[in-house]
Amino acid sequence: MKKLYPLKFKAVFKERIWGGQKIRTSLGLNFSPLPNCGEAWVISGVPSNQTVVSNGFLRGNELNELVEVYMDDLVGEKIFEKSPNEFPILVKFIDSNEYLSIQVHPDDDLAAKRGIGSGKTEMWYILDSEKDAELINGFSKPVTRDIYLEHLEKNTLKSILNVEKVCRDEVYFIPSGRIHALGPGILLAEIQQTSDTTYRIYDWDRVDSQGKPRELHTDLALDAINFSIPDTYRTNYRKEPNQSVNLVDSPWFVTNLIEFDKVFIKNYTELDSFVIYICIDGDARMNYDGGNLELRKGETVLIPALMEKVQLFPDRKCKILEVYIP
Repeated sequence: MKKLYPLKFKAVFKERIWGGQKIRTSLGLNFSPLPNCGEAWVISGVPSNQTVVSNGFLRGNELNELVEVYMDDLVGEKIFEKSPNEFPILVKFIDSNEYLSIQVHPDDDLAAKRGIGSGKTEMWYILDSEKDAELINGFSKPVTRDIYLEHLEKNTLKSILNVEKVCRDEVYFIPSGRIHALGPGILLAEIQQTSDTTYRIYDWDRVDSQGKPRELHTDLALDAINFSIPDTYRTNYRKEPNQSVNLVDSPWFVTNLIEFDKVFIKNYTELDSFVIYICIDGDARMNYDGGNLELRKGETVLIPALMEKVQLFPDRKCKILEVYIP
């Protein structure tokens, strides 16, 4: 069997009623012939929307095929034991030109109970935002189930939701069960559990091209919602050049920010996991045992678990999100 190497993938592009043009204009990803693109799934093991390898001798292979063939060499021993048939992380770029629906995702227990695979915990890294852009993340005050249902019936739900003004480079962790929505004028990277289960609660009374409202899942969402209030909704972190800065440390995934302007070396000998690099600004060359590849803004690469060391050479300054499973 030929030796594994860092893998790039052909993105799966999604036209959305709320999508825009920034995935092409800002990230350089060509979603033609779609008129807009709300989501680019750049690494996906979702069975109906798998990404396909675009480089090297594995070109044309779907991601879950590689999990089955290369097993723990690709994803890590513990991860393969837990998820032998499906890659466990989904990475997207999202461009919200209009408000997304107010929605919620189930946790692992509820998803298992309903026979829909895993739950969906996610995080957002804001790549760009227009003036006065905002998002919804949780409730603005303590809310009971009855109070929530009363506002839902009166069409006043937004009045009890936490609205955040959004700035570039901010981070939001969205655990399963938290009600949320993106507002217009936001471009972000999303890292999440592999799940495509979304319960729409409210869709701003809009209709599709056929004049029909999109389906809502108010009953399914009710048991998924976590009504608790965290101390803060925005993740605070301190930028440190040429360091791996932790943004999210959860049981489902770890995400770090690497902002570097000189050679950066990573040693993954002690890590029993694949690593994903998401290049969010600048360009770099990555050297590894057996070769090298270019990593440009908007590109994502999957580093197999058996790979112990990589060297990153920036073209001036480069920013990368580093993702793995602890």
